[in-house]
Amino acid sequence: MVQGARLHRAILLTGLAFAAGGGGVNRGFASDDNPADPLQFRTHAEQSLAAAQKLYAAEPTNSVAAWQVGRASFELVTVLGEPKEMEKIINEGIAASRVSVALEPTAAAGHYYLAITVGKLADLKRNLAAYGMVKEVEREFHKARELDEQFCYAGPDRSLGLLYLEAPGWPLSVGSRSKARKHLERAAELAPDFPENRLTLAEAYLKWHDKKPLARELGALETLWPVAHTNLAGADWAAAWSDWQPRFDRLREKARP
Repeated sequence: MVQGARLHRAILLTGLAFAAGGGGVNRGFASDDNPADPLQFRTHAEQSLAAAQKLYAAEPTNSVAAWQVGRASFELVTVLGEPKEMEKIINEGIAASRVSVALEPTAAAGHYYLAITVGKLADLKRNLAAYGMVKEVEREFHKARELDEQFCYAGPDRSLGLLYLEAPGWPLSVGSRSKARKHLERAAELAPDFPENRLTLAEAYLKWHDKKPLARELGALETLWPVAHTNLAGADWAAAWSDWQPRFDRLREKARP
């Protein structure tokens, strides 16, 4: 069974990278002189979920409106701390994502957000039931990849790579170094300018003590970083940058000769 903390990291890092993808950008929310903080993250996430719920209530057969509830539910749960409240919200996201899949089974988004929300519930449960959930997470990410591997900046490959990287290996769970490498490298190939893809791949190389590819990824990150700061700005990306920047700093520190 995937241990709770490991699954949490895999799902959370994935979520920070895409939770706001596709939403409107509110420029100026987070900047050097106006740093983002947890209260801002929560307020923005609550507003996003309320807007998604309103649209879904008005258009219950709209598959896009349904998966948007799943995405917004996950985004909010990642900044909450009370387990019962978190479980209630993520279950709503799972239900809406299942509706999205049922309404439009050939669309990657519903499968993708179903995987993300089920994964978060598995982390909250941290019991024997979580193993079955993890298998569903794996299956739904693969389905999303089959339908659209470019979705959310190569999200399906990135997510699978994280899952295989962090989960214990067979027979306990689905973890696999070879599979993690395959999917993380593919994500970086498909969306090379998206910080999460390069960061996660570099972290994997560091974990595996692969110095040459690690140096290559750090060089790519140094190049893309200022451009990404400009292109991925505002409230929708504030939580992601609060995760990305410290990880990048730690990578550079640990990779020093």
